[in-house]
Amino acid sequence: MYGCAIIGSGAAGVSAALTLKALNVSFIWFGSRALSQKIRSAENIANYPGLANVSGAEMSRAFSAQIDGAEIQITEKTVTGIYPSVGKYTLLCGDELFEAKTVILATGVEAVKPIRGELEFLGRGVSYCATCDGALYRGKEIAVLCTQKELEREVRFLASLARKVYLIPLYKNVEITEPNVETVKGMPLEIQGKERAERLVFRDSALEIDGVFLLKAAAPPSAMFSGLETEGGHIRVNRDMQTNMKGIFAAGDCTGKPYQYAKAAGEGNVAAHSVYHFLQ
Repeated sequence: MYGCAIIGSGAAGVSAALTLKALNVSFIWFGSRALSQKIRSAENIANYPGLANVSGAEMSRAFSAQIDGAEIQITEKTVTGIYPSVGKYTLLCGDELFEAKTVILATGVEAVKPIRGELEFLGRGVSYCATCDGALYRGKEIAVLCTQKELEREVRFLASLARKVYLIPLYKNVEITEPNVETVKGMPLEIQGKERAERLVFRDSALEIDGVFLLKAAAPPSAMFSGLETEGGHIRVNRDMQTNMKGIFAAGDCTGKPYQYAKAAGEGNVAAHSVYHFLQ
């Protein structure tokens, strides 16, 4: 069992990981080894202490070098559920389970807002995890909304199982060439159905499907953890970055504005220190 699990590899996650390492707290860090797509895509960052007027790519390289120097590993798995038990939390990643005494949510803010019906049909035809639920749709027709090019490997996995995949990519330069994958343009407005998701509705059309996969960098915190208090779409925290759930902390954009890397890094540091004192 780990002392802490960090979810998210943006500035808040990087800061939390470096601080927990310095405090000698055992932890597992879930995210992308490429770190944050938002950071990598930034044209110029002018107000981050010590890194004046750098591009996002330069900042990402600086973060990676510091992580490598500290010998910190990132586990490239998507956490789809967090479940409390006595003195610990169990994190679900596909068919794997991990245990930690505390959790730091550093998931950022998804540019893609939840689609109507998304949370309603979660677990009933809607999934965030290809490896968790892909086998349920073997030989069926599914829609896959993919937010990042790095997640194309999951699209290919789903294509190896499903009869037909309608791919809705929210990025450029799609490299999916599987013959049973059809690219669909436009942003879906709603997921409809009776007992299960049955239809994905666009402005001027609809797809009749057996399931919908929403491939994002991280599942929404409200979907991962039942009972987490939010306000205005952000996780409610106090000055120690503690949420309403004992042992669950949050940091970065997911806690609210301003969406600044310096603010996220500071909150990641505070959350890590709060974890250390909590464990004491």
